[in-house]
This record gives sequence, structure tokens and C-alpha cells, in this order.
Amino acid sequence: MQKNHKYNWGYMVFALLCIFGIQIWLEARSFATLDYSEFLGYLKDGQITDVTVTETLIQGSFGVPVDGKEHFITQRVEPDFAAQLEKSGVRFAGSSDQNWFTTLLSWTVPILFFFVLWMVVFRKMADRQGMGGLINIGKSKAKVYVERDTGVTFDDVAGVDEARAELEEIVSFLRDRETYGRLGARIPKGILLVGPPGTGKTLLARAVAGQAKVPFFSIAGSEFVEMFVGVGAARVRDLFDQARKAAPCIIFIDELDALGRARSAMSSMGGGDEKEQTLNQLLSELDGFDPSVGIVLLAATNRPEILDPALLRAGRFDRQVVVDRPERKGRAQILGVHARKVKLDSDVDLDKIAAITTGFTGADLANLINEAAIIATRRGGNAVSAVDLTLSVERIVAGSERKTRILQPDERKRVAFHELGHALTAASLPSADQVHKVSIVPRSVGALGFTMQRPTEDRFLITYSDLKDRMTVLLAGRAAEDIVFGEISTGASDDLAKATDIARDCVTRFGMSPAVGQAVLEAKHLQWLGAGDMQTGSKDYSEATAREVDLAIRAMIEDAYDRAKAILSARRSDLEAGAALLLERESLTPEDFAPLRKVSGTVVGSDRAILAESNDHEVAAADEGVQVGR
Repeated sequence: MQKNHKYNWGYMVFALLCIFGIQIWLEARSFATLDYSEFLGYLKDGQITDVTVTETLIQGSFGVPVDGKEHFITQRVEPDFAAQLEKSGVRFAGSSDQNWFTTLLSWTVPILFFFVLWMVVFRKMADRQGMGGLINIGKSKAKVYVERDTGVTFDDVAGVDEARAELEEIVSFLRDRETYGRLGARIPKGILLVGPPGTGKTLLARAVAGQAKVPFFSIAGSEFVEMFVGVGAARVRDLFDQARKAAPCIIFIDELDALGRARSAMSSMGGGDEKEQTLNQLLSELDGFDPSVGIVLLAATNRPEILDPALLRAGRFDRQVVVDRPERKGRAQILGVHARKVKLDSDVDLDKIAAITTGFTGADLANLINEAAIIATRRGGNAVSAVDLTLSVERIVAGSERKTRILQPDERKRVAFHELGHALTAASLPSADQVHKVSIVPRSVGALGFTMQRPTEDRFLITYSDLKDRMTVLLAGRAAEDIVFGEISTGASDDLAKATDIARDCVTRFGMSPAVGQAVLEAKHLQWLGAGDMQTGSKDYSEATAREVDLAIRAMIEDAYDRAKAILSARRSDLEAGAALLLERESLTPEDFAPLRKVSGTVVGSDRAILAESNDHEVAAADEGVQVGR
């Protein structure tokens, strides 16, 4: 077995100093140190055979050794001054202004100055640029958390019961490996947490470490990648070496997509960069470590579609745990966890708040509680009330109020009819969500008003009737403007975009158009980032089919628009009365205006966002060619 030899540089420096000292000692034994006057006496007597003259010293050899020494050395004195001293019969000698101590300082002080300058100034600048000391350049930047540092257990995690159940197996294995593996089962090498941003993936990983009471190595995927090729691979090796010494432990890599992005085809043509070398090293480490020693690798990403397939195969990241947006019950539980940190009023029902926060992530709910506490503090309240929580929801969804934006009277009137058109149509359709609030107060996101709808339950299947009703509600604002004012405005541009997206999905994805047929024309794949949860794939159909798609989309939009006009024409009196009340109060709820309640039928929930219209009013500055609102 080959041994690893480690060299101690201190021994080498000591040996060199000893050799240097011996040489000086030997030279000192063979040289006689003379006064200058003695040198002149030997010179007159002819006992000097040769000399070497420098600016300050004279060295030479005796013809006959003096006291056993063949050579001499003396400090030089100016010849004229030496002649005067010799006439006076004075014994004199030369001397140097410097000694060994000043000579040593002249060498060491500059070196120490530049060393301190490097440590204090340049090294800090290099560390900020990711170019730290060359000795530590391959060291991992992982922060080690032990149980007392994480401070998180499964009691602090709510709304993700399925993901929690899968991760509890990891805790059981880390606590009692012998019992858990008695039937030959092995723990998965790697567990990948997948889900939208803000759903609690990092919190889950820290809770596993806190529950199992083992060291927790946490590092972001981007910290492996540096400007020097090979540094990332060295850091991966160092991280796993640290983990083996601290086993049992957990390694958590956040934002794995920064490290594990799929390799490009250019690598087969001789191309290779730092990211690919780092990924290859991670793949090698995943193959090399034994999970039975108690090392568990957790990773999180919100872009699983771009990860390298080699990273996701069995034997590396064996298990993928989806951490999705919570349902209504989960949202209520998450609100309860975050509500521990604030003082709630007795009238607060967190289940009702959960009902109007469809689509919110855990981070959104935490922000909701914090915003409500800020609103309560601003108004001077002693506790957070239900009204504060409702205003917080509105602020997060629609933005903060901008009462300084003064609309013209005719614009304000048009916005009021537009919003009442949405609300009355939603109240008239059985599949539409219950209207929660209507407002014509401008918002910071560019909306001149909004209509908020509240679902009563989460849904995961949507019928064709549901989608048609959604399009009808979206186009009802423009229909109301057309009925009352006889012309339309730019305020419904966002409504048209949403209605067109629904119609296109019905035709190209769901096969709901008889004219086009039951075929998927535009395949889409799931992603957690981007404009939506789905990303459009390639269009694999002919130009003739594309024309049929366009005609089917147009027919669906026109049908929804005609339905909206028919509903609002039948409820013209409610539209006029509601708009007048809305102009007076600036906001309405079903309690303020009874026609906003459901007319008939059972209210059906929605699995989409609760805001029917948050950015649907645009004011175009025609003279400048820019949009000042959305």
C-alpha cells in the first residue's frame, strides 16, 4: 500500500539556516579582523600578498599566517584621513554604520509590509471576487449546521404532509440504521426536492437535520462554480470528504440546477468547461459513497426539466419528492404556524383566509402574516384582525393602493362599470367563483381597479363549461363598457390575453373544439419557473390546421363575449345601481350590494388564481407611444 508522504517545510528551513550558519562560522575561523592601522603596519612590513578593495571593506591574504590565519578583513578608512591619523601615531580602525540587526530589519521589514498589505487589503478583495488564497481554493464553502443551529423540526413544517412522510423515513434511518436495514433495505442515495419557489424545500431539508440531530452541510449549487477550471470539482471532493468524517450527516445542495444543468452537445466536440467538470465529479461521488455509513444527500430545485439525465437516474438521485403549492387545509396549517409569531384578534378565522389564498406558497403566506402585522401596527391596533389579513391579501395580489393617482371623472366611471361587469357576470354563472370584493382604487401594479373572487374549495379537474364561464367573466368588463358607453377601451387588454390563452388551451391541448377534433396539437411540459406553470412546446401541425385553430379560438371568444353582453343586458338595472354605489364607496362586497351574491346554483371552486382581474386596465399615452398602466 502506497503511503502518503507529507513534507514539513519548517524542517527544511531549519536545515538551510544551519548550513548557512556553519559556513559563516568556518569563514570566521579563517579570517583575522584587523584595525586599519594594523593593516597599514602589515602593509609597510610587506606581509600582505594580495588585497580586494570594496567601498567599505578591504580583504586579503597574509604572506605568512598570523596566529594561524591566512586571510584578513578590515574596515576601509579614507586614505587622506588615514595618513593624518598615522602621522599622529593614533591607533584607528574603520567601522560600518550598520550591524547585523539593522541588516536583518532591512530585509524583513519590506517583506512583512507586503505580507500585511496582502492579508488586509488584497486578500479581502480576492475573497469577494471568489479568488481567495491559492491554498484554500479547492476547499468547500459548505456551512455546517448541527441540531442546535438549524432550530427546525417537523413541527415547524406544515402543508406538505406527503413530502414530510417521505422524509421521515430518512430520519428513521439516520437515527437507527441497524433496525431500519434489518431486511436488507438501503436508504436512497439522493433525494431531490422539486417544486415552485417558496414552497419550503430548504425548510424541509433543515427540518430533517434538526429532527435527526445530525450535522447539516448546506451549500448552494452556484458556490461550486468558480472562474478557475477544476476548482468546482475540488470543492465537491472536499465536501464529501468532510461529510464522511462527520457521518452520519446530511448534505444539502440548494439550487441544484446551477450545478447539474444538462451537458451540451459541444462537449463531444472537445469542449468542456468548469460546470461540466464539476458535474462529472458530483456524479462520480454519488457512485462512490456508501449510503449505509449514514450520509444522505438532499438537493432542491425548481427547474427539474433542465437537469442532466445522468443525475436523475436510479442509483444517484433515487427519489424525487414534489413539494407543491399547499391546498386549502395545508394553507390553514401554514398560516397557523406563522401566526404563532404575531398576536391575532379573537375574530380571526384562518380557514377563511386560507379559502381566499388559492395558489399561495408557504413563503407567500408567511409574507401575508407579516404584512397584516404591519398594517395593524400602522393603524395602532392591539392585535391583527381579520380585516388586516384581508387587506394584506389584497396588497399581495393586487398591489398597494395608489390614492394619489387621480382619474378623470369619465375614466373613473368607465372603470366602475367595467368592474361591475366582471362581478355581476361572475354572480350569474354557477361555475364562477364567489365575488369577494370589487374596487376602483388604483393599485401599484398598474391596475385601475380589480375584482377579487373567492373559491370555496380547491379543484383539480375543470370542465368545458367551467372554462367557458371563465372566459365569459373575463370578457364581461369590455361587454359592460360596450353596453353603457357604446364603445370599448384599452382597459380589457389583459382580459383578452387571458381569455385567448384559455381558448387556445381548449383547442390545442384539451381537444374541446369539435371543429378541430380531439387531438393534442401543442405539447407542453411542466416547469416551475417562467410566465406560467406550463411551457409551450413545438407546433406540429399544418398551415391548414393552424387556420382551423385560429377560427375555433375566435369562435369561442366571440361566443363568450356574446354571453357576457346577454347577461349584463338582462341585469342592466343592477349594473347601473352597482356602478353608482361603487363610485360613491370605491369598493363593494356582497354584503354591501346584494346582487353580487350568487343568483342560483352551487358555487364551484377553482384551482387557479383568485384574482379575476388584477392588471386589466391600461391607459395608453398615444402621443408618447408608451403604456403607463397595465
